[in-house]
Amino acid sequence: FPFAIKSCTALSLPFSGQQLHCQVIRSGCETEPFVLTALISMYCKCGLVEEARKVFDETPVSMLLGVCYNALISGYAANSKAFDAVSLFRRMRETGVSVDGVTMLGLVPVCTVPELLCLGMSLHGQCLKDGIDAELAVQNSFITMYMKSGSVDLGRKLFEEIPVKGLVSWNAMISGYAQNGFASHVLELYEKMKSSGVRPDPVTLVGVLSACAYLGARSIGQEVELLIEANGFVSNVFLCNTLINMHARCGNLAKARAFFDRIPIKNIVSWTGMIGGYGMHGLGEKGLELFDEMVRSGLRPDGTVFVMVLSACSHSGLTERGLDYFTAMEREYKLEPGPEHYSCVVDLLGRAGQLDEARELIESMPIEPDSTVWGSLLGACKIHRNVDMAELAFERVIQIEPTNVGYYVLMSNIYSDTKNVEGVSKIRAMMRERNFRKEPGYSYVEHKGRVHLFLVGDKSHEQTEEIYRMLDELETFIMEIGEEGSCDKCKEVPPSSMREHSERLAIAFGILNTDPGSEILVIKNLRVCEDCHVFIKMVSKIVDRRFVVRDATRFHHFKDGACSCKDYW
Repeated sequence: FPFAIKSCTALSLPFSGQQLHCQVIRSGCETEPFVLTALISMYCKCGLVEEARKVFDETPVSMLLGVCYNALISGYAANSKAFDAVSLFRRMRETGVSVDGVTMLGLVPVCTVPELLCLGMSLHGQCLKDGIDAELAVQNSFITMYMKSGSVDLGRKLFEEIPVKGLVSWNAMISGYAQNGFASHVLELYEKMKSSGVRPDPVTLVGVLSACAYLGARSIGQEVELLIEANGFVSNVFLCNTLINMHARCGNLAKARAFFDRIPIKNIVSWTGMIGGYGMHGLGEKGLELFDEMVRSGLRPDGTVFVMVLSACSHSGLTERGLDYFTAMEREYKLEPGPEHYSCVVDLLGRAGQLDEARELIESMPIEPDSTVWGSLLGACKIHRNVDMAELAFERVIQIEPTNVGYYVLMSNIYSDTKNVEGVSKIRAMMRERNFRKEPGYSYVEHKGRVHLFLVGDKSHEQTEEIYRMLDELETFIMEIGEEGSCDKCKEVPPSSMREHSERLAIAFGILNTDPGSEILVIKNLRVCEDCHVFIKMVSKIVDRRFVVRDATRFHHFKDGACSCKDYW
């Protein structure tokens, strides 16, 4: 019977499984532990958890062994029934049934959300007490639990305590760091993994490529790409999708498109990644062409694709087309827009200067607008220096998200742009009162496999003297161009704090360390300011370099004194 029941489980045939269950009852074998376990697992894996519990409850307590409890706990966990899994575990302890590593492997996955971390830590303590923690599979499950719940330090501590680390342990850490945004830690751990002699698999490489995409670490990403080719992993659609994202976020759209075209059967993630890539680079028209091609291929778009489509329209100034897609989303595809879609449309209208229409849209929303929606309106108010509407948006956004320092900084900048000294003082006082600190601006440049980080006014780099000398030379050239009358903006001497913005330092470093004709990729954590945007445009006219700058909003491609965004960002 167990073999036949397992076959029904593997083939997802619950009806056949129920027929077998009837035969089990007729034969009188329903209390045999292995038959019970097979039935419980079969029902759980077919989604019939209540049936599994019925089998469990109808069995005499004296016949219920640990394997029966383990099967149902695992079933509850797999069906996202955390409360039921925990309740059954408590009953297991109360009735004196022995807990083992299998129990923990079934139960720990339900504790991967921050709300259940305390329970997970209690389970970890119980494992230490019972001596179950020595099992590598159990240790790996706890590492995964800590990383998924955001407790990366606890995950790393446990990882370091493992004497002989296997591939699963390394993957748990690398994936966990990648999911929590610790990109530099991913690359550091990847190097250690290679040194230890453990060979990466597709799971490892997805995490590493995600880190490369975040950091703009192009050369490391290219090394991983060669490894994927050499190991025959190119057929792995998850890896290909990650390669699309990595190349797009590292500024190489041609490479991203080449991988996209190689995928024989593209899933929704493939299309979303490529459409998003075009949108990020300001090539909205190409993104929309690809979306229409996706629809013609028979693949039904989902909400995530529409976020990319609307965002692409916003970054490319395609206001009317964006509104048409927003209407089609509900009318043609029966998808209910969420806050993220409304946020995109508010941004779309706001960038186009239609602030009143953006506000009307927010007030007519059938769902409660969240902070991203009001934040989009606030950002649009900065572009168009509309203080009155900015004050309204700011008031609403800090009611919803009072601890997000970015909104206070944005409002302060709006006041600063409009020379409203009183407004700036008011926001700064609010920030001091609440002990808020502005996120420091920083920029990355990758050179020879090393990521170089620059902060505002940074003087810690080994090439600091040469970098500042280069900046002085560039600014002298730009002032001369301004004196000749070709650029009014260039005649203004920026304050010293602006002269030392992180992206300028990164640009100067890039020029010093590359040959003429090279392309320099700079990754910035904040939106590039207007003055730095003008500066980089002028530098691209003076030196024989192409500059690709990825800021918090989009990509800017600078060449021969012009930017791909056409000053629309």
